[in-house]
Amino acid sequence: MQDTNIRNYIKAVVKNMPSDWLNLTTHRLDIYDESKAKTQFLEKFEELYNANNAETEALKQLPTAYDYIRLGHPLSSVLEWAIAKANNLNPANVISFTSKTAPVLAILRKNLLANKNTQILYTDALPSFFDAELIRNVYGYNFELKQLDSPSTIPKFEGTTVFISQKDEIGTLDLNPNVDILINLYGTLGSIITVNGERNEDYISEIQHVRRRETIAMTPANCLVALKALMDQTAVAEPKSNVAEDKKSVLKSIKEITGSPTTPLVASSGLSIQYAIMMGLIHDAQENHPGKPIKFLVPPNCYGGTNDQARRVAACLDNVEIVDLLVDGDNDMVQSIDTVLTKVAAEDAVPYIIAEIPTNPRVEVPDLQQLKAALSKERKTASGKTAVDPVFILDQTFCPNYQFLGEGEILSTVRAISYASGSKFPSGGKCTAGYVVGNTKTAALMEKIELHLTLCDNEATALQYKILAEQLPSMNQRIIDAYENTREFVNFIKETLPEAKINFVSDELAAQGFTPSVFSLDLPTKGNTDEEREAYKRALNLKLINLMITEIPKESKFCVSYGQIKGCYWTIPATSTQGTTKEGDKDYIVRASLSGNMDLDHHKKVFLKFVDNI
Repeated sequence: MQDTNIRNYIKAVVKNMPSDWLNLTTHRLDIYDESKAKTQFLEKFEELYNANNAETEALKQLPTAYDYIRLGHPLSSVLEWAIAKANNLNPANVISFTSKTAPVLAILRKNLLANKNTQILYTDALPSFFDAELIRNVYGYNFELKQLDSPSTIPKFEGTTVFISQKDEIGTLDLNPNVDILINLYGTLGSIITVNGERNEDYISEIQHVRRRETIAMTPANCLVALKALMDQTAVAEPKSNVAEDKKSVLKSIKEITGSPTTPLVASSGLSIQYAIMMGLIHDAQENHPGKPIKFLVPPNCYGGTNDQARRVAACLDNVEIVDLLVDGDNDMVQSIDTVLTKVAAEDAVPYIIAEIPTNPRVEVPDLQQLKAALSKERKTASGKTAVDPVFILDQTFCPNYQFLGEGEILSTVRAISYASGSKFPSGGKCTAGYVVGNTKTAALMEKIELHLTLCDNEATALQYKILAEQLPSMNQRIIDAYENTREFVNFIKETLPEAKINFVSDELAAQGFTPSVFSLDLPTKGNTDEEREAYKRALNLKLINLMITEIPKESKFCVSYGQIKGCYWTIPATSTQGTTKEGDKDYIVRASLSGNMDLDHHKKVFLKFVDNI
């Protein structure tokens, strides 16, 4: 029987899988083709299945599945494949989430933009955090919500029918022909969504995009639990955890590290927390400034996920708009903020600023006193009334140890909140959970952010809290050690390749407490035209990275992440972190991130070899 073959093969895969499948949060770019990101892994996996090959070495050679663990990863791909195979479906039609709300929001978002009706049906009680009125009023989504006595009584509907079911078993799908999209909820594991029939296949990429930008896929650890239940054909065994103690420890650590007076909030990823921030601030503006336009000021060249998510939120709400904020390179962040805030004030709009300090990938820090002055300045509307003061939303992933918000600190007297991606220094690359803190002036805003974090079911998982509880206490020391390696490597590059331009903090900024362990490298180039010079530099970027990862494979990786426990990561922001940024705003330069635990001398020798061969 095919099901038996599938189960036996999955058992072999689970037994032999590479350890990275369970533990790696970023993705290897040397085995990643973004144009085939959603198909290539499973195509090659299917070939192994047909050959009944589940050897560890064969599994290691599979191309990267999706990216990070937001859009997906090897174990989520295998889980979705196995469920689809058991039900004669295309694997693309099965999509797993850590969140139990996000799949519903994904469908509602697509139908809002397509002007299509939605009915949400269920038999058991919906999760307590599913607040239909909040989803209608703040997110702008329209739908009918009905509880049924029996799943067999599903009525036909002019639009999309979503059926939500609470399940204990993995793999059994009750696909009523009147259901367009089935969502099975699995306790703390998350949810699995099934897109029913060819007529609904245009929902797949939209649902996956929500998973990539506003939440995450079911985590590797939880996918493993689900796969074991599928293999053994047993009910899902909820993983045991000590989440209350771990959460208490994590919140205590974050407060100590950030100096923040408010209780931190911890989400399943950096983008999960950013989504809660955006929706919480929109909610606050609707209540306190009804009818006023809402403007999010966002750097056009910042991290692609931030850029994309902000624009996706604005696309759903008529009164929300994204305003470009030019922050680095030839532009001064403070001057740009001052100019744009004056313009927004004249329009009597509610201003929210999203910015990174230091900036990415140019690693620049604005004059903080001038920044505080620009944020504190009282501005007037066109009619002469006092304008709404801004909220500064600070992404400080590069320097999460710098205390911006505590009593007496530089941003304590303006409305400011700060967040960080947990897949970087907070967890040392071991999980994706992110967090946010606020100052005393944003206590009410933090309550709204918490409301939307809960609504979206995007709080960190029990395992994520456990990992953060283990890693956060050592974070500040890891930051110091990594900075020291980075400073030494940067100085070495200046000596051996002086014609290269390096973007890194000055000694003066480091003395103030800005000690990132990432720098960007603009390599020297040659050619007769701009096109030739750009092409030469791009080829040189890859030559450097490929030399590093080939010569030092145990330490140097072609990866996006930062703040890792050991080794050195290399990337080209334009082709990874700036993925959705407009082409003209992308940076085709090399970005390196170092840890405090690496063979720096070996890296210097290989870099010298690169210089000798230019």
